[in-house]
Amino acid sequence: MGLGSTAKKIQGLSDRAEAMYKQVQKLQQRITNLEGEVDDTHDTVERIDHQLSEQRQLLLAIAEEQGIDGEQILAEAAIDEAELDDEESTATDDTATDTVDTEPSETTAE
Repeated sequence: MGLGSTAKKIQGLSDRAEAMYKQVQKLQQRITNLEGEVDDTHDTVERIDHQLSEQRQLLLAIAEEQGIDGEQILAEAAIDEAELDDEESTATDDTATDTVDTEPSETTAE
């Protein structure tokens, strides 16, 4: 094997290494951008959660002024939601485990 073919192989490896390095740099930039977006999303979720908590307290205070037991309503809603979730879970489990024979059964008359 001559030096020319060795130089070509080394040049090819160098070109591929450079291309991979550029791809790694692009990935690093994308990861950095994603980290920033995740941080922004986290801040937004915290802000919304805080606002939701404030709104809940406000609604409970209004309900109390009107003589309504807001805590009881929330408890009943949580129970209803849990029951719906349980029904949906059971329905999903039943659908996954049931096998229904949709073909009509053939009977032969002798």
